[in-house]
This record gives sequence, C-alpha cells and structure tokens, in this order.
Amino acid sequence: MRALMKAKAEPGLTLTDVEVPEPESNEVRIRVKQVGICGTDLHIYNWDKWASSTIPVPMVVGHEFVGYIDALGKDVKGLKSGQRVSGEGHIICGTCRNCRAGREHFCRETMGVGVNRPGAFAEYLVIPQHNVYPIPDDVSDDFAALLDPYGNAVHTALGFDLVGEDVLITGAGPIGLMAAAICRHAGARHIVVSDVNINRLVLAERMGASAGFLAGRDNSDNVMKRLGMTEGFDIGLEMSGAGAALDDMINAMNNGGQIGLLGLFKDKISVDFNKAIFKGLRFKGIYGREMFDTWHKGLSMLQSGLDISPVITHKLPFENFEEGFTALNSGQALKVLLQFD
Repeated sequence: MRALMKAKAEPGLTLTDVEVPEPESNEVRIRVKQVGICGTDLHIYNWDKWASSTIPVPMVVGHEFVGYIDALGKDVKGLKSGQRVSGEGHIICGTCRNCRAGREHFCRETMGVGVNRPGAFAEYLVIPQHNVYPIPDDVSDDFAALLDPYGNAVHTALGFDLVGEDVLITGAGPIGLMAAAICRHAGARHIVVSDVNINRLVLAERMGASAGFLAGRDNSDNVMKRLGMTEGFDIGLEMSGAGAALDDMINAMNNGGQIGLLGLFKDKISVDFNKAIFKGLRFKGIYGREMFDTWHKGLSMLQSGLDISPVITHKLPFENFEEGFTALNSGQALKVLLQFD
C-alpha cells in the first residue's frame, strides 16, 4: 500500500510502498479515504527538536482521517465492514487509575497514532476497536477528517460555561478559528481573536468572532472599548503558544476569569503570575479530546449547523503531499486535506 513514512532522521517525508497491516484481536483495519495534515505532522516533516526526540524512525505518520472499515479482528463487536468511521488518535492503557475512573484522556501511558505507532498517512490503518468512532451520514468526509483537531477546539471551548460570556482567543490557527465558531454556536456574547496574520483575523470574524486585532500592533483594551466591555474577559482560550500572548491575556481577564491552555510553547516563558493570583484566575491545561464526550458533542454541533469549512484551504491528491506541507510552512494554508483515489 502507499504510505507517507518518516524514513530517515531528517526533514521531509517519503512516499513509499509498505505492507498492508493485519488487524489482531480487538483491532479494526480501516481503508483510509482522506487525511488531514496536522501541526504535529508539520513538526515531524520539518524534523524539529521535539520530533527528533519523539518519533521512531522509520514509521508511517499521520492521525487525522476518515475511511471505511475494511477488516475486523477477532472478538470485535458492534462494528461492521464498510462502515464509515474516523478514530481517536490517543490509544490508552485501560488499566491505570484515570482510565478505570472514566478519565481516559488523562491516561499516563497514552500512545499516539502516527506519533508512537504507525499512523493514518496510508491506504490502510489498524487501530483498536475502542478508538473507532462511527460517522453519522449527515457529517461530510471533509468534516470527519478534521474531527481530531476540531475535537481539540471542542474540548478547550466547552471546558467552560460560554453562555453570555466574553471570550478572548489568542491564536487564529485552525483550532483557534474553530474554537471561535464553537463559542458563537454555544452562546458566548463577545468573542475577540488576536493573531499576527490579518487574513486570519478576517476569517475569524467570518467564523463568528465579534472582532479581531493584530497582536503587537493593537491590543485588547482598544477592542473592549469598541465593544462596550468594561470589566475584562470572562474566559481566555490560549491557542498561540506565545508567551507574550498569554501575558497579554492575563492582563485582559476579568477578576475570577478562567483560562484554557492548549497552545504548546516552544521554550520556557515569562508570565506575570502575581497579576493572575491577585485576579483569582483559574487555569486549565488541555491535551487532546475527552474520550469520548468531546466526540459526541462535537458531532452534534456539526449536525446542528456549525460550519468549520472555512478552515479548509487546500484539498490535494495524496501524492501531492509536498505541495500541502509547503503551503503550511509558508503560512498560505490552514487545513490541508489529502485524498486517496
């Protein structure tokens, strides 16, 4: 089968032929139809410090996908051949304290599809049946292929009561943009987005943001005045991974506000936590999706009209993967979908 592999410990990926995997007991083989390129995949492609210390070589990568069940391993129940599915990319141990308590997204032994074990950038993928998630007929393939990053946005945004609240989102990447749409869908009052890219701020308003501002050139105080806000933001969603953005967010928060931290910081950061203490702010670190409540709520919002299509900027044949990674590295793309024949 065709697959994109990190074949060598160097930048780039290799399109090659590998053996079709066979499902073992309690595993499912999926014929992949479409995949999305994630920020994690970009790190792997560029072979940065994190990737070089994390990714085993050689290995097929990728973890955002939609496809059809092709084969069922022994003891698989409740699924059938030909069923359209996506899948949770975090494979858990099932036996640690958090797993046994129903908090699987906190599993200490989590293995990542396409990170620690063979991934979805291939014609066929094998994952445990526990991770397979059926896709409703009224959810498109495009949206189904994005359920992994969309789920990050759902987990972050719905971690807080949004109804009537004022929300600040730092970072207008795909997840930040989808989070803006979710906040609007869930009943937030004002949603303000900051970024360094003016085109992404325009897109943020298209997806439900009340306003946006260019980080480093404008500030949240000016936007709050234009919106008639007087006390600061109730909820902050940090999606940029920039220390300066988090520091600015702390300044802009109302007393007693809550901040969700999803963006990953490249280096140690300097933040004025004294101000956070005096404001009584609460912080929540977020990684991945809640298994599987986020999947249910995320799909339900898509079925009830939430539109995340504006983040899809490129749809390419699988073989044209280099074009997709180039567009992402240049900042010309948000979400790139690669399609099999």
